[in-house]
Amino acid sequence: MDHPVVMGVLNVTPDSFSDGGRYTDVDAAVQHGAGLFREGAHVIDVGGESTRPGAERVDAETEIARVVPVIERLFAQGVPVSVDTTRAAVAEAALTAGAAIVNDVSGGLADPGMAAVVAAAGCPWILMHWRGHSRDMQKLAVYRDVVTEVRDELRARADAAIAAGVDPGRIVLDPGIGFAKLPEHNWALSARLDVLTGLGFPVLFAASRKTYLGRLLAGPDGTPRPPEGREAATLATSLLAVASGAWGVRVHEVGATADALAVWRATGSPRFSGTP
Repeated sequence: MDHPVVMGVLNVTPDSFSDGGRYTDVDAAVQHGAGLFREGAHVIDVGGESTRPGAERVDAETEIARVVPVIERLFAQGVPVSVDTTRAAVAEAALTAGAAIVNDVSGGLADPGMAAVVAAAGCPWILMHWRGHSRDMQKLAVYRDVVTEVRDELRARADAAIAAGVDPGRIVLDPGIGFAKLPEHNWALSARLDVLTGLGFPVLFAASRKTYLGRLLAGPDGTPRPPEGREAATLATSLLAVASGAWGVRVHEVGATADALAVWRATGSPRFSGTP
């Protein structure tokens, strides 16, 4: 695409950090996903397992039961869909149901069968920087140079995917803001996103409503601002990421992001080319 991609978040989970429980009903989920699409999302990212820090895992059958009915109905309405999963079985079921992209927060590390599913489908694969499952990931937020280490670890994931038969033109990288990252790591990666785009792959930036923004905007007593009060900060991070060369942004609230990017494009800012 010749413009940044806006990915709308649709969590069909009871325990996601921001919108858990709001869209567990299939009708409500489909209505919300279709609404995000009308507001300007280019793809709706459907996830059936929470990846917030400390979250417990669900089994693949539960995850499939959550996402597949929603994907089928969105696909039937002509809404482009990605599936947010680390499991090959879930990705395969979602692709069969109509999903067009696999968004894997483990970068292919959680399930060694994922690469074969993606390669066979020929679909885009978003590889996020990841060091472990949600329950323990913050213990792994140890870096000497977070920008260099994230770059090298993402490059290794891309190399592994290509070696497994995935088309390099279908790979998207994600720095994994908030995943095994302390606030200072998130800010460092945001400031040096050019190091990651320099790897030659499209980069997705996903900071929407995350805790480090709440901490930045804490009240006088130090209480972090709740997720619903982080939208302006989310919009700012998205615009800064796009200005640094990000291929796309993943957000909960689409309308303001789409409007802001329309303004950004109207200024004659550098265009984007190629789509995974």
